[in-house]
Amino acid sequence: MATVGRLISYPIKGCAGVPASEALLTGAGIEHDRSFMVTDASGRFRSQRRDPRLAVIRAAVDADGSALTLSAPGTADLRLDVDLDAARQDVTLFGTPYRGIDQGERAAAWLSAVLAVPSRLMRVPPEHDRVTDGQTPGTSGYADSSPVHAISQASLDELNRRLSTSPLPMSRFRPNIVIDGWDEPHQEDRIRRVRIGNAELGFAKLAIRCAVTMVDQRAGTKAGPEPLRTLATYRRVAEGGIAFGTKLSVIRPGKLAVGDEVIVCDP
Repeated sequence: MATVGRLISYPIKGCAGVPASEALLTGAGIEHDRSFMVTDASGRFRSQRRDPRLAVIRAAVDADGSALTLSAPGTADLRLDVDLDAARQDVTLFGTPYRGIDQGERAAAWLSAVLAVPSRLMRVPPEHDRVTDGQTPGTSGYADSSPVHAISQASLDELNRRLSTSPLPMSRFRPNIVIDGWDEPHQEDRIRRVRIGNAELGFAKLAIRCAVTMVDQRAGTKAGPEPLRTLATYRRVAEGGIAFGTKLSVIRPGKLAVGDEVIVCDP
């Protein structure tokens, strides 16, 4: 029986994951997931591709979303009230324009000091109406595309079996849901509809991997060339790129918990 082994959200895009034993799945993914984004002064999003130290920044969002606390090694924590009323600003994500709410000078100064480059913190507006692509369209905050990313433990075990280096942790791939209980790797590729708890999700696309997988998520430093070098030997796909994991859209919101059965349904 396949079950949820881990649940992780990423309140700030590109920053550290926050594990949970249970979570509310909204139409845009796990509640508060990627509802914030770090940008440069022009509103262009910052990514671990260029700013790997994002990985050491952790954000704890209050349950009602009204405040968050930022923390990073060697830096005093910063607690902020979330501003949903300030003027909307232009932001870009992979060249696509969106809107964001700047969270002010205290957040900007803190992030700029940690990352050593001028940075701003943006919150996705409540009226955000982004539509994501894929076989099952949906919506998301500032995620790269579809709102939920799932990987099976069996897939990581197979990768680590092939690596000539030390085993890599699941954090390199930044999933929202880790699926336990499958013996065969990459069964998540074949999901078309899946029920977890009282929620339902649909397949959007395979997760095409990038250089972020070469960042040590604990140290916030680049540590390549693995896993991309090994994945390239057996996970290249016809659509182009290297696939590892799957992206899902939310068909029916609900509650998820570690230990919930993962029920793959017929399309």
